Amino acid sequence: MNRVKTVQDLELKERLVAVNRVTKVTKGGRTFTFAAIVVVGNEDGIVGYGLGKAGEVTAAIAKGTEAAKKNLIRVPVLKGTIPHEQYAKFGGARVYLQPASHGTGVKAGGAMRAVLESAGITDVLAKSKGSSNPHNLVKATIEALGQMRDAREVAQNRGVSLDVVFNG
Repeated sequence: MNRVKTVQDLELKERLVAVNRVTKVTKGGRTFTFAAIVVVGNEDGIVGYGLGKAGEVTAAIAKGTEAAKKNLIRVPVLKGTIPHEQYAKFGGARVYLQPASHGTGVKAGGAMRAVLESAGITDVLAKSKGSSNPHNLVKATIEALGQMRDAREVAQNRGVSLDVVFNG
């Protein structure tokens, strides 16, 4: 995975993906807590997610944002789309990402859309199969984006030129 080490000079925007209210029944009555999953990104190839749990929604979102800043990855974005198609899964969630031509837009559902837009991807076709649980969808999408490699990186790893990567 392409981990990002420093967060100081990044202009990160946060997006709330889902808030879950959890009820615990005790002899004194019901206790409500909230779990929020948050995605942060600079809309220029850096994205991360975090889960925050607290007694209030705003505190849960703040904790989720802090957790997301510790969990950032770098994503190759080429002309607003991804370099190649990718399949990934996490738990019961399976995601498929496919590059799209300019002007297509982000064709993706809720949790996947938040991750892709936070990463700065403007044109992509995406499909989620299996579970629609937002936690697992976010993690599967981050997994797929983390496995992406652009042509320059492949050429550098193989020790060959870009022409050899594309034309064999």
